[in-house]
Amino acid sequence: MTANYPLDSIDRLILENLQDDGRITNVDLARKAGLTAPPCLRRVRALEEAGIIEGYHAQLNANALGYGIMVFAMVSLKSQAEDDLRQFEEHVATLPEVRECHMLNGEIDFVLKIVAHDLQAFQHLLTSQLTSAPNVTSVKTSLIVRTSKDLPGVPVDTKE
Repeated sequence: MTANYPLDSIDRLILENLQDDGRITNVDLARKAGLTAPPCLRRVRALEEAGIIEGYHAQLNANALGYGIMVFAMVSLKSQAEDDLRQFEEHVATLPEVRECHMLNGEIDFVLKIVAHDLQAFQHLLTSQLTSAPNVTSVKTSLIVRTSKDLPGVPVDTKE
């Protein structure tokens, strides 16, 4: 990925529209960007090849799929040696309920976003997979009560 990829205002419009609606047709995207379809598609492919567009996905409704619980878990490790950090990251990568894993700078080593069907399923994951994982000192959890904002991606500045 090139951090210095030259983005013009048309690229930024394309990115903004794709981020808002990943299923937009190339024809509609081209119209919104003020292009015809072939050059629009070439720009999208170039943005993908540059690593600016990393992928596309469907946003699923967790409750509709039976995941009624969402939790943030703050994990502290005994050691912050690179091998120990990597080992923990590899461990949580095997847990499908862990949807996000972020290494932090400060008192807490990792924050995890976890989904579970119910409190019993979460408690089982916590005791059998997280607190018992190698090198884990403590896990502090906070149950998410309500989500008032959940935007994917990043803000796209449409001004050059």
